[in-house]
Amino acid sequence: MDRLIEEIADLIRARYSLLYLVTWEEDRAVRLLERVAERTGRKLSVHTVDCAPEAMPEEAALRLLEHIDEHPEQVLFAIQDFHPHMADPQVVRMLRNIEPKLTAAGKTLCLVSPMVRIPRELEKDVRIVDLPLPDIAEVAHLLAVLIKRQKLEIDPDLFEQFVKASLGLTENELKRVYTRIAMAGGGFDSADLDTLINEKKSIIRRSQFLEFYEQSETMDDVGGLEQLKQWLVERSSAFTEKARKYGLPQPRGLFMVGVQGCGKSLVAKGVASLWRVPLLRMDVGSLIQASGTAEEKIRDTIRLAESLSPVVLWVDEIEKAFSGVESGGGESATATRTFGAFITWLQEKTKPVFMVATANDVSNIPPELVRKGRFDEIFFVDLPDIHERAAIFQIHLRQRNRDPEKFDCWSLADAANKYSGAEIEQAVISAMFYAFSQNREVGTQDVLNAMREQVPLAITMDQRIKDLRDWARDRTRPATYDTRRIDFFELVQGDDDEADAV
Repeated sequence: MDRLIEEIADLIRARYSLLYLVTWEEDRAVRLLERVAERTGRKLSVHTVDCAPEAMPEEAALRLLEHIDEHPEQVLFAIQDFHPHMADPQVVRMLRNIEPKLTAAGKTLCLVSPMVRIPRELEKDVRIVDLPLPDIAEVAHLLAVLIKRQKLEIDPDLFEQFVKASLGLTENELKRVYTRIAMAGGGFDSADLDTLINEKKSIIRRSQFLEFYEQSETMDDVGGLEQLKQWLVERSSAFTEKARKYGLPQPRGLFMVGVQGCGKSLVAKGVASLWRVPLLRMDVGSLIQASGTAEEKIRDTIRLAESLSPVVLWVDEIEKAFSGVESGGGESATATRTFGAFITWLQEKTKPVFMVATANDVSNIPPELVRKGRFDEIFFVDLPDIHERAAIFQIHLRQRNRDPEKFDCWSLADAANKYSGAEIEQAVISAMFYAFSQNREVGTQDVLNAMREQVPLAITMDQRIKDLRDWARDRTRPATYDTRRIDFFELVQGDDDEADAV
């Protein structure tokens, strides 16, 4: 907050006469401007456009601007919710007329509104300033004051979790949700974190292009991919202040490219559960096709995601959204501009938003997307090996209330060569449907029969998968450990043991 106060103060000292403060929080904005006024030696005068019964709204807006123009002192004027009047040509003309006079007189007009409405005639004269939502220090102070006032106690680690989970809420939203928790009588415990998550869900529901995902899947639901899992576990505390003090940067993101149906989307959902942060899914394709300016919409959507940080932001099949960035006009031109805004944010973002992108088709991936610095790592998710297939069979049988020990999962895994995880799941479901129709319990043979009736994607799209592997060989890191290398070392170790025995 102090940095923003100094930034606005510098703008005023430099004779910027028209400012536009973007925020939903009018009370916070007024307190901010009071401190700016003190720092610049000016008075603060706050106004709204109040209309007399006989006056039109535009007339009231013009009268207010005349009052500001004629005021004899150097004053910082703030007008709340002036944006509806920015579509009136007379208001625009008046602002253009008074702007040089305000500059000469050392007066500043600051428009305070949650929405940016600046006509093209004023784009070069108005400086936009975003008032961010309460940061960690502000949230921590607010929570500490409430806890002290209520004479409650809270574990320091849990306090940090509450503060991090509270980011993205306005000051009034924070006060309301904290009061609800305190009034519940149980103080602040880990179960109350759900109350904060529910508050964030209500915010996401207002967005057209963000979806809040319930964290029902965990990494235990992912069969195999142990190298990718280990990479994620090592970063499970990456958003904490302890990591910052240690000198670690915020993790940027993860790009997963690979064969369709092999667990990329499942991993994206599991990351949020592992790290205990919200999971948001961004629909970039719908955003590009939506009416209006796609670049502005993606910036607004990203700004909303950042306001809820720390979060995992998931874009599924990202190559489909940006498949037209290499071609000409129309929708492709919109995709190109949106893509430019998106990768600029990926490169420069500072908020704790962990980007998870997945792709199935590398032929449509723009090369700029996989350039170093966009993501922390690019993993290739291949078809599961026999060990992973056995684990996947066990997972899907267990999820359907069956004991994997009663099935020959190794034989199933051996028979399921070239099957993806999604195809293995479908084989288990098909076998259960057949056994259910026979009014008996499902068995190993039923699953084997179901697999014989399927043609895996790896056979029908063999050449495409080969091309995918060729592309990934020198560009990505495998999500699975090379079990052949492990077996080799075990064999060598066994030979050494036998030699020692001799």
